Amino acid sequence: MLRLMKKVLLAYITLTLYNRQSVLSTIEKGVFMKKFFDFAKKLFKSITIAEYIIYFVSLTAIITSALLTKFAFDGIIDPVTLSASIIGVTAIILVSKGNPIGQGLTIVFSALYAIASFNNKLYGEMITYLGMSAPIAACALIVWIRHPANGNKSEVKVNQIKLKEYGLLIVLTAAITTAFFFILRELNTSQLAISTFSVATSFIASYLTARRSKFYAIGYALNDLVLIIIWATACFKSIDNLPICINFSAFFILDAYGFINWNRMERKQKKLDEEAMKNHDEQIENNAETEECSTENNHSI
Repeated sequence: MLRLMKKVLLAYITLTLYNRQSVLSTIEKGVFMKKFFDFAKKLFKSITIAEYIIYFVSLTAIITSALLTKFAFDGIIDPVTLSASIIGVTAIILVSKGNPIGQGLTIVFSALYAIASFNNKLYGEMITYLGMSAPIAACALIVWIRHPANGNKSEVKVNQIKLKEYGLLIVLTAAITTAFFFILRELNTSQLAISTFSVATSFIASYLTARRSKFYAIGYALNDLVLIIIWATACFKSIDNLPICINFSAFFILDAYGFINWNRMERKQKKLDEEAMKNHDEQIENNAETEECSTENNHSI
């Protein structure tokens, strides 16, 4: 059943993109579709059954909450909120695997989330995601692409940050949070205190993501808890916000999984690095022995 769902989804995406490439020649279409199909096949193959289960359960919860909003509470299904939720969950499942595509989707999510925040007068969230999260995600996308793990472009190399840099992070977080507090206060932001704390957790998470640290997931998990409180409060004003509240609940679970998976990635990458180093040393020894034998043969001659 799971394989059938993957094939149907892959076929739908492939056909949709194919029809939109009408400006391309037939040959160019064939080349484009082959590359895309190979890429999509590789992407879907990299996702485990457990990750598919987490992903589809999250999507089901978000869509169900949207339907409840419409039919049980006489609300409306906000397309911006629903789109942000679906794209956000997709982004996080890919980020949890260290896939750079997740950063690209994070930029799209940030834009949609900023619109939803603006509609609810949560100016702190809007400014944070447009002015901080989206730009940092763009930087992270470039950094992740430039630092693949052992030549695997679908997985970023996990980085270990030194203690000195954590000190710098604390200073930067304090400065940015203080600046945002005064800005948000001038804008009469709803839930000022918790919105300010959200800025701090969001910056820490974004910074650690760009630096390829596994602790990014802890930063985002803390941010998720803050956002659950913010949007749960917003639900009392408008039940239409229920999907995005459920969305951040799903985010919390996915970020917790992300921390576990990045630890697994780090161990795997270290093992591969050790094997590569061992092979490199053996190659050097073999070359040295070959040169020594060659020298001895020349002397004999």
